[in-house]
Amino acid sequence: MAKVPDIRTPRDLASLIDHTVLAPGAGIAEVKAACAEATQHGFAGVCVRADWVAEAARLLANTGVKTIAVVDFPAGASTTASRAVEVRGAVVCGAEEIDLVLPIDALKRKDYRYVLEDLAELVGRAGVPVKVILETGKLTHDEKVVAAALAKAAGAAFVKTSTGVGSGAVAEDVKLLRSVVGEMMGVKASGGIRTAAQALEMVRAGADRIGSSSSVAIVSGSF
Repeated sequence: MAKVPDIRTPRDLASLIDHTVLAPGAGIAEVKAACAEATQHGFAGVCVRADWVAEAARLLANTGVKTIAVVDFPAGASTTASRAVEVRGAVVCGAEEIDLVLPIDALKRKDYRYVLEDLAELVGRAGVPVKVILETGKLTHDEKVVAAALAKAAGAAFVKTSTGVGSGAVAEDVKLLRSVVGEMMGVKASGGIRTAAQALEMVRAGADRIGSSSSVAIVSGSF
């Protein structure tokens, strides 16, 4: 992945941030506000649910800010076929990146072949970079290692710590994921990151992307 820029002020974090609009009740007003904020501050992307991908893509056209869609969010419990339909639908509507939840139940029962084949199928169908959400707060140390290795083997562009629903990012997990995937793959820290100091901690631990709904507060804050 590209070298993480030198972070001297909170505003230097902007290009690493995926501004998220994932609350179940979020509507068009929230999506429009997030896209305007992302454009103003130069965030990496805006991450939305499937219903809002087309609108976000329209609002972000020619801004340099990516439209990002979550898939099978937050449970990661649908079939591969259903997930594939959701992936392709998001891409057709304008998603430039996909944040896809790992099939957690299959990982828990040690059906690693299923996990690998599912992820590889969806990465292949996406045609855009895929970030695999591991939901690290629900995994043991060994499960985190295996999950990250499977995502890498499947061709994902990033591993991502969390959905932010029920669990969040911790620096120790970011360090672990970076140690597993190496320097040529991305690591996204997401979930509970609300301050510039927290974001900087994740970057120093090895994250090269931050997911947050508090993005404006992060870049407007202090270390």
